[in-house]
Amino acid sequence: MFEKLFPKDEMPKQERVERALARLGTDRVPLHDQLSYNPGVISMYTGKPVTGFNYSARDIGEAVSKTLDCCFPAFAPVGTGRRVDGDGFAYQDDNWTSWRASRPFSDERGAMEWLSKRIKTEREIKAGFNRKAFRAEYREYMLGVQRLVGETVVMDFSIGTGFCGVYDKMGLEIFSYFQTEYPEVFLEFMEASTENAVMKADAAADPSLSPVVLIAEDFATKQGPIFSPAFLRKFHFPFVKRLAGAWKNNGMKVIYHSDGYVGDLIPLLLDTGVDCIQPLEARAGNDVRDYLIKFPAKLSFIGNISADALAAGKEAIHKEISAKIPAVKNSRRYIYHSDHSIPYTVSLENYRYALELAKSFLI
Repeated sequence: MFEKLFPKDEMPKQERVERALARLGTDRVPLHDQLSYNPGVISMYTGKPVTGFNYSARDIGEAVSKTLDCCFPAFAPVGTGRRVDGDGFAYQDDNWTSWRASRPFSDERGAMEWLSKRIKTEREIKAGFNRKAFRAEYREYMLGVQRLVGETVVMDFSIGTGFCGVYDKMGLEIFSYFQTEYPEVFLEFMEASTENAVMKADAAADPSLSPVVLIAEDFATKQGPIFSPAFLRKFHFPFVKRLAGAWKNNGMKVIYHSDGYVGDLIPLLLDTGVDCIQPLEARAGNDVRDYLIKFPAKLSFIGNISADALAAGKEAIHKEISAKIPAVKNSRRYIYHSDHSIPYTVSLENYRYALELAKSFLI
């Protein structure tokens, strides 16, 4: 026997997800989402009264196991404290989110000095890397996440190239000046960081833990890519290709995540060898129906169900789901997912209605 979300389910969750990512037929479209930020949904599926932020990763995992075929690791509320990391960046936590309160530098030269120290750290990590110990540590981490979510497939994203982390920590203004003045330092960091990521992926990859992994590297906003195609061809996509290759050489499927509008750069993503793109932010102009036609049999897609529509009410939900799901369910390469998460703005009534409506089209 296996966990069923619907009585008519014929496949275990993992088989359903694997077949969708391999662009093969499934008994129904797999379900994916991020439930960590909606106390109402968590309360509904756990039967636990939730007021404010009094819920745990275990509670989120219970809701996930009862509603989803695949998921990200659960994120419980983090409180409202202030913290400083080892590099001197200060962060302010606010339960569901955190933001950077201050940096240990204020200009491009300071940013260069900080990143140069990071390059040294990456080299030290490589020199002291213990493959066996890392594999055991990663395995224990994944088994811990899996225990929370039952048979739901976990899409981990803890290993990345480092690209997004650099410009995010610098802030786009400082990063723009830094990249103009010190492009060789950024390239050196990307080489060192990705080399270590490939080393970790090669040690950690184990399809028996999960057949799929996520590379999360935002490069776009709702208006389109933050960076030029030429910049991404030099500083980003070659490193994604290396990391994706390490996972795929070990039998894993690779999903690429970026918020914002990604449509114009999907051909470049195809060249990296990734198997799937997520989450296809609807407000940014992505439309999975168009992508399935434009890129036949080359990619799977996750998402594109507008979180704005889910929050707006039944009329908007019906319009969104009834327009998209019938058009994509027979593609064999689509996984249902909101285009970000199920935020607290989505009422319990709306969430229930969306699930039931989706179910009517999925089966």
